[in-house]
Amino acid sequence: MLTRKIPRSGESLPAIGMGTWQTFDVAPAERAGLVSVLRTFLAAGGRVIDSSPMYGRAEETTGDVIARTQAPERPFLATKVWTSGKAAGVREMTRSMERMRTQQLDLLQIHNLLDWQTHLPVLREWKRAGKIRYLGITHYARSAFDELELLMRDETLDFVQLPYNAADREAEKRLLPTAADTGTAVLVMRPFAEGALFQRVRGKPLPGWASELDCSSWAQLFLKFILGHSAVTCPIPATSKVEHMADNMRAGLGRLPDESLRQKIAAAVA
Repeated sequence: MLTRKIPRSGESLPAIGMGTWQTFDVAPAERAGLVSVLRTFLAAGGRVIDSSPMYGRAEETTGDVIARTQAPERPFLATKVWTSGKAAGVREMTRSMERMRTQQLDLLQIHNLLDWQTHLPVLREWKRAGKIRYLGITHYARSAFDELELLMRDETLDFVQLPYNAADREAEKRLLPTAADTGTAVLVMRPFAEGALFQRVRGKPLPGWASELDCSSWAQLFLKFILGHSAVTCPIPATSKVEHMADNMRAGLGRLPDESLRQKIAAAVA
């Protein structure tokens, strides 16, 4: 598995992570299949698992499934604060740790910048106290990109999470260069544009040049497009299917595209 370093610390992370939006929002009786999904992820070298209290039961499911998996190495656990007010934020973050069954979160992010002025000082306190290892911000909307850029430049942030894929390259214009300039690690949400990329290539054969990137599927090409940008730390695709997880993880192996091949991938979904 390829790795990328967190600029602030030099710690290496596996290049393919796992999201939990929708896929982990399930009742306890429906979680058995997710144990196999997580085992596939970890066996392939994955570590980064991203969640949020916004995702229904996903945090609770994450903690439960990790416990059932009995992984030899602790995953890199990331979640978010998604409420307004200091007291409400502290309650929510404490509850997130309880749900994920951990005494320390690797990454705590301010979800969609909600009340970031209140939460950021608390995250700094928690980081100094060792409750969290890294802090960051997220947003899904292009309309928030100006604010994301401003905060990356004005605040000392460890991570930013943003949308980026072969059909949505807005982040390339300013956010990814700003992340590189400021030493901010980048988690990429919506790497498949919520499935829209697969619709665009439905019925199309995998191009012959995919072999130059050691790719055997469109999913691997789409993920390698993202990893081909040097500012990206880790895309976090979500799936509840073992075969899709195994396919995604193979994108973390082998060669990455140069700009010419990245343009070919983008052209395939244009």
